[in-house]
Amino acid sequence: MRPLRALGAAALTLALTLTAACGGANDDTSSGRDARGGGAITVQAANGTVTLPGVPKRIVSLSPTHTETLFAIGAGPQVVAVDEYSDHPADAPKTKLSGFKPNAEAIIGYKPDLVVLSDDLDGIVKALEKVKVPVLLEPAATRLEDAYDEIMDLGTATGRAEQARRLTDDMRRRIQQAVDSAKRAGASGGDPLTYYHELDEQLHSVTSKTFVGQVYALFGLRNIADDAQPSAGAYPQLSREHLLKSDPDLVFLADTKCCGQNAAAVGKRPGWSGLTAVKRGNVVELDDAVASRWGPRLPELVQAIADAVGKASAAR
Repeated sequence: MRPLRALGAAALTLALTLTAACGGANDDTSSGRDARGGGAITVQAANGTVTLPGVPKRIVSLSPTHTETLFAIGAGPQVVAVDEYSDHPADAPKTKLSGFKPNAEAIIGYKPDLVVLSDDLDGIVKALEKVKVPVLLEPAATRLEDAYDEIMDLGTATGRAEQARRLTDDMRRRIQQAVDSAKRAGASGGDPLTYYHELDEQLHSVTSKTFVGQVYALFGLRNIADDAQPSAGAYPQLSREHLLKSDPDLVFLADTKCCGQNAAAVGKRPGWSGLTAVKRGNVVELDDAVASRWGPRLPELVQAIADAVGKASAAR
């Protein structure tokens, strides 16, 4: 992991919590109606079976990913407050509420009839349930299917099931198109391209076991972080020597906004000017938020990877 100064609290926590299971919108215990309908709504989430008396009209989201999803499926008008790191879309009702240090009293002040979380920190789920506030806990996705299921859960919970289904169908289509286009570019064969995904300038990275690592795996790329010591976990800190020796074909920077990193900056690091990725212009500057979330903008991350893979493959 990177220091809080460099990574930022939101991205750091997301990077460390991509290990939890999620509820499934396709479970038999999940049911929902169109936003115009009535009746109880039941969703199977990570905190168990959640039953809402009807379509919620005052939603509080304490997860940037879920905020994006709520607006993407048309439930934005139902959202009355979002956490301090929910920066997309721009018109989301951002507040000082925190998903990392949740305050039950502050949340209740918005009179929510549904609170959406990705982390159960400081016992916030029980604290809200104690005062009869429905809570939907949808943790960080570990697989693509988890991401789609969580979107469907939110669609069911908000009376926007059909909009959620259209969104996930579109995401699947765009992701597959991006992967297919990159594979066509590399149709000539050869050894798999190697890559390094940077979380911070201290060389913290991700292995293929993480959610984002699995996204890269869609392209058949080989992750140089997988060769790090097993004891380092899913988010190892690579040594400068390991990185230079591995000489990745592609470098993806997920610390551009938080830490000011870019292709020019990394090219000036000691020894980096000789890296294949630097010499061939294959240092990719990602949007930190897009690279750390598992919601509706995931196809944008996949497309950025596809463009880079296509370029690197064509230059072989």
